[in-house]
Amino acid sequence: MTEFFYPDNLTLLSKFKTLIMSIAERRERQKENLRRQIFDAASELFAEEGYRNVSMRKIAEKIDYSPTTIYLYFKDKAELLRYICEETFAQLGRRIEEITAPETDSIEALKKGLRAYVDFGLRYPNHYEVVFNMPVFSKNGNEKNGYEGSMGERAFEYLRSGVKDCVRDGKLKNGDIDLISQTLWAGVHGLVSLFNNNPDFPFVEKNKLIDSTIETMINGLKT
Repeated sequence: MTEFFYPDNLTLLSKFKTLIMSIAERRERQKENLRRQIFDAASELFAEEGYRNVSMRKIAEKIDYSPTTIYLYFKDKAELLRYICEETFAQLGRRIEEITAPETDSIEALKKGLRAYVDFGLRYPNHYEVVFNMPVFSKNGNEKNGYEGSMGERAFEYLRSGVKDCVRDGKLKNGDIDLISQTLWAGVHGLVSLFNNNPDFPFVEKNKLIDSTIETMINGLKT
């Protein structure tokens, strides 16, 4: 038998579908909000107490949820750490790309990318501490949490690509791209670590020190 839908039935059906979609969207937002709470709490605890000293139970207690709830989102602490690293690198990569994309001068784009890196590290000190100051990768370069193909590799590639553009344009010395890139990274990483780990040190005005450090490094690498 063919079922006919009259206008009133169609209206009710449409409203029902809208209601179902609204409920699904709300649940998805709630899930994402809780994932973000777990992310932030774990980042803070890992940075303050060290990865090995933090349990999933402690993370759950910090956000007033049961450990069982945390395990619905992450199977274990290692997966949570990997997620923090990937998400942090993804945010950093997006920020660097956003800052440098409109710039047509390669050397200025490189400077802005380095500055964006420092600003990011100062704005998110807990996430930075977890990603860059914890032993995620082994000393011989073998992966522990999977560097190859990760957002960490992609984020570093922004810096490496910027250096290549400057060398191509004759604005930096033609040398080992990886060495130049890692030299610059070491410099800006040092700045972030100094500021975040020594808040009471009588630094000169922060922005001046950041700009001076970046300018000095770039000038030392110019042709």
